[in-house]
Amino acid sequence: MKVSQKGLYALQALMMLARHSRQGAIRIRDIAYEENLPEKFLELILLEMKNARIVESVRGAKGGYQLRRPSSEIRLSEIIRLIDGPLAPFGDAEHLRELIDRDDNRRALYEVFLEVRDAAAKILENTTLEDLVPSHAAGAKAKNARKKKSDLSVLPMALSTGGQVAHD
Repeated sequence: MKVSQKGLYALQALMMLARHSRQGAIRIRDIAYEENLPEKFLELILLEMKNARIVESVRGAKGGYQLRRPSSEIRLSEIIRLIDGPLAPFGDAEHLRELIDRDDNRRALYEVFLEVRDAAAKILENTTLEDLVPSHAAGAKAKNARKKKSDLSVLPMALSTGGQVAHD
């Protein structure tokens, strides 16, 4: 699986829309500025997302783009498949299954590729935009938890054995 620059731009833009979902529609210019994305390229990406019914455009003075569905319903797998195609290392899962069935010499290799694809797909299917952009309260808790965890230091294990100290 490969995520292209276009795929990363799409994810960044959608994450920004998810972060600001309570504000309504956001102009392309503002998304591009806040996420440091090329505006012209972003227009094409958002149009593709609109055609896929992930975002919707709003006309008028307060117009722009907004998520069409709640961020909890937009899975990363949907976005990556739309922009970058299948999640398999090459081809798609069905193609890999066909190769496994007909190519005895390379069956084990193709089975590994299918396992990689399945693991990646499982993670991406179970991760939503909401998971990437928690609410402000949840985000603050997560930040504090990460800080507390990073404050812990790992000390070498020392065992006292008859006056000698052994390090593990």
